[in-house]
Amino acid sequence: MIIDHERRFAFVHIQKTGGLTVGDYLLKASPTAGEVHGVRGGRHPLLKHALRECPEIRPYWIFGFVRNPWARMYSWHSMVLRRWATAAEPGKEAYAEVVTRNAFWVGVNERYREFESFVMEAPNEFERLRQPQVGYLRARGRRADFVGRTERLVDDLAHVCRHLDLPVPEELPRQNAGTSSDHRPHYTAAMIDRVADLFADDIEAFGYAFDR
Repeated sequence: MIIDHERRFAFVHIQKTGGLTVGDYLLKASPTAGEVHGVRGGRHPLLKHALRECPEIRPYWIFGFVRNPWARMYSWHSMVLRRWATAAEPGKEAYAEVVTRNAFWVGVNERYREFESFVMEAPNEFERLRQPQVGYLRARGRRADFVGRTERLVDDLAHVCRHLDLPVPEELPRQNAGTSSDHRPHYTAAMIDRVADLFADDIEAFGYAFDR
């Protein structure tokens, strides 16, 4: 999560929604912005937890980004496998040490390397894989003022920057370890339904469908 007390904004970073790209740009564009530590959820706190630890941000302009749930799950799985592949490269011992300390990455590598098992079974073990994105952006008596979409990241980040009187980025380098390839060929009917059940709240709130 990134907070700027001078410009009075808070960015809620949801996993696999372009948050690293957005966060890096905000930190460069606004010298008074900074990452928040010590909040439950680490880099990805629910809004309710952020408000509990940082109640002063309640009146700030709060925003985040969401993504098609089926594309997000595919990108998430790809990210973990790519991290393990990188960790196995010669000369990457320090990186490998970081990867092997992450219980989620270890669990996926050991038990859910097949994408089907990641979708169908891994959410039973890892709460983050069954937490609707909308839950990151709503708390009792408060919800995000703006919700952008990964699918239109450039345009929606431009809107954020104009609202905050920050320079609009001319380009956005990709900052994640996932994949931008089409998620649809990798799903069976049962997997499509599983994601629809897990993220029914997101589908209702943001109008997502498997193919859009």
